[in-house]
Amino acid sequence: MQIPDEALAILTEGVPLLGEPRFDSPLKERGSGPDGASQYQDEEERVLASPFLSDWKENNRSKTAPPSFELAGPRPKLFFDPKKTRAAIVTCGGLCPGLNDVIRRVTMTFTLNYGLRQVYGIRYGYRGLVEGEAEAPLLLRPEDIEPISNDGGTYLGSSRGDRNPVDMVDFLQRREIQILIAVGGDGTQKGALAIANEADKRGYPLSVVGLPKTIDNDIGLVEKTFGFDTAVAIATEVLKGAHVEAEAEEDGVVIVKLMGRQSGFLAANASVASGDVNYVLIPEVEFDLEGPKGLLACLHQRLKNRKHALIAVAEGVAERLVASADEKERLDASGNALFDDVGVYLKSRISNYFKEMGFPARIRYLDPSYYVRSLPANPTDSIFCQNLAHNAVHAAMSGRTRMLVATCHGVYCHIPMEAVVLGRQFVDPEGPLWRSVLETTGQPARMVN
Repeated sequence: MQIPDEALAILTEGVPLLGEPRFDSPLKERGSGPDGASQYQDEEERVLASPFLSDWKENNRSKTAPPSFELAGPRPKLFFDPKKTRAAIVTCGGLCPGLNDVIRRVTMTFTLNYGLRQVYGIRYGYRGLVEGEAEAPLLLRPEDIEPISNDGGTYLGSSRGDRNPVDMVDFLQRREIQILIAVGGDGTQKGALAIANEADKRGYPLSVVGLPKTIDNDIGLVEKTFGFDTAVAIATEVLKGAHVEAEAEEDGVVIVKLMGRQSGFLAANASVASGDVNYVLIPEVEFDLEGPKGLLACLHQRLKNRKHALIAVAEGVAERLVASADEKERLDASGNALFDDVGVYLKSRISNYFKEMGFPARIRYLDPSYYVRSLPANPTDSIFCQNLAHNAVHAAMSGRTRMLVATCHGVYCHIPMEAVVLGRQFVDPEGPLWRSVLETTGQPARMVN
């Protein structure tokens, strides 16, 4: 895992605590050892950020401890008194498989494991934390939310865009909500950090814990976001179907656009999983359309040899191919640049290219993006969501704040928000994932003239 230099100091400082935990955890009765102690997390143990021996040796030479994360899990002492604590959960940004699994399990863990009487669901993202912008919060009860994990989408609704942290903390403080679980991607976690900082500024003991959600899988320092496995599985099936479509006609070409605004993890992983894709286009890897080594020339040769082709393209490729100066100024509610559809653009360019050459290629375009993100989580993701939710509640009840729950080398851990929001994850063009793409597709390593 690549860790920016500015994040190293933040990791050394660790995850903030609101104060000294002094309430006994009700979970102790569930343990298998003396006084239930066996289930509690060892505070001294850490998860190393890098699995490579060379990184450890480098730190050993400089006499500094290697970068590491605090382990997630229940603690024997709590900062919040379960009998008096109110908690809330908010889901922000676009849809993603697993949102309802997280809502359900966060609610169950707070109420059934810790005994909280009031857990609220914030409606429609951060809009719901501002008076009058959305419906009032829902009181979440286990009997009401038990079946929701069978559904895609989010039981609470969602929205994009920031809100003033002063207004949001006012909202929480007025209702005496002391814990906020913020579920979302990079923008959501920046908003959560602003909320936590505002609460700290006014001396209000508010625990803000994030859960990493995005099918782009691009949150900084986060090994894997929930919903990503399901998205890859669904996208893989779409690509398999698209391959059948491409083969059905002589010189058939099918273009499939997948989500990935800045990072091509979904397109790359689904393409490898399908084994049927011939060209993968992602924002991190440069390519040309025109010229003797460009995509169009490669595609032409492919059709001569094999009579069909399948192209997977991440939506963020639009910034390179179709963005004008005016388009770069168009932003959505989250501040992300808006561009024309790269799939439509590619279909037009490829069609015109073969038409000018008098070559009878048949070009089709599929955009399954909204379908991919709106279905329920698969079993693997559902388990992942539930474990993230359990550990988010454990962290919040112990008084930790300004942190995310994630995994590192498959181990659940705590990552400071200040470090997370410093950057995103990107596909490494020299790394094993992209090497696997090249080996699976057979596309040229460089389609650049």
